[in-house]
Amino acid sequence: MAALPENTLSASPTPAATASKSMIDVILDTLEDAKAEETVAVDITGKSSLADHMVVTSGRSHRHVAAVADQLISALRDHGHGKPRVEGLPHADWVLVDAGDVIVHIFRPEVREFYSLEKMWQADFAADQH
Repeated sequence: MAALPENTLSASPTPAATASKSMIDVILDTLEDAKAEETVAVDITGKSSLADHMVVTSGRSHRHVAAVADQLISALRDHGHGKPRVEGLPHADWVLVDAGDVIVHIFRPEVREFYSLEKMWQADFAADQH
């Protein structure tokens, strides 16, 4: 059996290559691919013992919120970041995806506007810097 030429490589990345992509990059890329809207990433390193980043994003409908969450859960697992804890998926108004170092909130627009979660965190950090 002849050996394959060196330039004939598998199109799928090796597990070592996929695990090297940082969790926040996997999350932000996946949210973009899933057509999530108005994504905001807040660096909370040193500000909270919960995580290093908080990401807030929106889906257009219950179905879109659920689809974004499902795609994110799969992407995290596929890139070697394990299975996150998930809350709120059955109702899909506000889905929380806790991946450990990054917490992702996926909202329907009306629910996001009501809670203004990212504004609260950003205001808290601005107050800490003075």
